[in-house]
Amino acid sequence: MKIQINEEFCIGCRLCEVHCLVEHSRSKDIVKAFKRESPRALARVHVEEKGPVSFALQCRHCTTPSCVYACLTGAMYRDERGVVLHDAEKCIGCWSCIMVCPFGAITRDERGRKVASKCDLCPGRTTPSCVEHCPNEALTLVVEA
Repeated sequence: MKIQINEEFCIGCRLCEVHCLVEHSRSKDIVKAFKRESPRALARVHVEEKGPVSFALQCRHCTTPSCVYACLTGAMYRDERGVVLHDAEKCIGCWSCIMVCPFGAITRDERGRKVASKCDLCPGRTTPSCVEHCPNEALTLVVEA
């Protein structure tokens, strides 16, 4: 399972970032997530823009995930569905995963204890929030057999 990005349809609206942040907030409310929560939740998707081209950058949930193999503590792992996940409790903030990710999809969460942060495909939802709220369907969920 992974999110496929089609940069031809991306208009750079950043709604994927907004809805990802809201989904990972404590309140799940857009106004509270942006105006009242402290520390503010982090979006696990980031829109990259270069001239007229824009696209959402997030974890590709690789079949052979370099981040999992580079992780010193086992904080990065693949679950039974093949989704690459991160256990913040095991993370020591060594940033090995960030250095080996070929897509630059893992970021640092420095709001408290310094740990890695990445897309988790919105656990508890059938469709990730970024995919559900993309107005041009530039993001689609692909379930691999």
